Amino acid sequence: MSVSFVDVPAGNDFPLQNLPYGVFSTKSNPQKHLCVAIGNYVLDLFGVAHLYPADVQDALRSSTLNLLMSLGYDAWRIVRTRTHELLLKNSQLEHDATLVKKVIIPQKEVEMHLPADVGDYTDFYSSIHHATNVGIMFRGKENALMPNWRHIPVGYHGRASSVVVSGTPIRRPLGQTLPVEGQPPVFGACKLLDFELEMAFFVGGPGNKLGERIPVEEAWKNVFGFTLMNDWSARDIQKWEYVPLGPFTAKNLGTTISPWIIPVAALEPFIVNNYAQDPEVFPYLKHNKSFNFDINLLVSLKPENGEETVICKSNYKHLYWTPMQQIAHHTVTGCNIRPGDLMASGTISGETEDSFGSMLELSWRGTKSVQLNGNLTRKFIQDGDEIIIRGYSERNGLRIGFGECKGKVLPAIPFGK
Repeated sequence: MSVSFVDVPAGNDFPLQNLPYGVFSTKSNPQKHLCVAIGNYVLDLFGVAHLYPADVQDALRSSTLNLLMSLGYDAWRIVRTRTHELLLKNSQLEHDATLVKKVIIPQKEVEMHLPADVGDYTDFYSSIHHATNVGIMFRGKENALMPNWRHIPVGYHGRASSVVVSGTPIRRPLGQTLPVEGQPPVFGACKLLDFELEMAFFVGGPGNKLGERIPVEEAWKNVFGFTLMNDWSARDIQKWEYVPLGPFTAKNLGTTISPWIIPVAALEPFIVNNYAQDPEVFPYLKHNKSFNFDINLLVSLKPENGEETVICKSNYKHLYWTPMQQIAHHTVTGCNIRPGDLMASGTISGETEDSFGSMLELSWRGTKSVQLNGNLTRKFIQDGDEIIIRGYSERNGLRIGFGECKGKVLPAIPFGK
């Protein structure tokens, strides 16, 4: 196994085989630079851009990853290969001690930012276990899945402006709810605030022109990399507003992502078979390439001044629809997608109760309590609670981590203030 000249502690999320992308700044230099994570450090790509081929240097000197994303998978492979070479022991970079001091920076000294300008954000609904659970709660076992669910990757267009980087506080929203069926709605702070355990991928490549589509077998070339996501949800607001057009203000209050984008190349050792689909999908959604991944996902809840408790253990491999199918369906109409677009999985739940990816499921619509450390319980998220999502793949001694995706809930701002 290749070894970096930068120390990587055992079990660290960011070994040499990972090299996830991010955007950072420091107190001494507020300008945003691209970076990759290596152990507990970042490599400033702006500072080493001159060591890369000329046709990728401008992208490495950008303040977001959009330009690099737009160059396509051949360029991504070139950049990744060169980065790996520079971080090896006895590399050209290691032998330049002055440069190393400038470009290898401890993560504790950096501030991470959104890694890309998110032009559009699409949220899918791709976990069959989650969709079944929610269907049972609201429609009963006989009608758990809607008739379209096994035929199309169901999704909706979310709000790109409220996608925020890990660590950004989330304000409890105000809105209309219907506490009592048959009575008039009321206005006030959301009482049923929830997290949604998701993963998302950033679109890369040149995209497609309006009116054209991306064939499913070619769609993998448009996946730049994956990130952790918490798509916060105001369940009581959503219940009242979603008919007939779906989620609106219940979902635009904030969507938190990790600062790190893990390249598809780093996840290739963890590819597993695609989820078995029945009935057979239409030809435009059918692909032979395996594009499903064994990624362990954990959700913790930390009350203010309290202990952290792991409340969910799930896995990305539970998703019924693949990113390739999501892209093919998204563009079959001729809808154009662009570098930096964000496409989310939807809540990722497994078959067992401890793998349910939302408080709605864990508390089964508020009918039971979720036990926390310190003798505390929750049915939904309270003010001061912090939700922390972590993810990693591990096999044959290789661990590829995703860092953390976390956000703390602040109280609602009283109306009129």
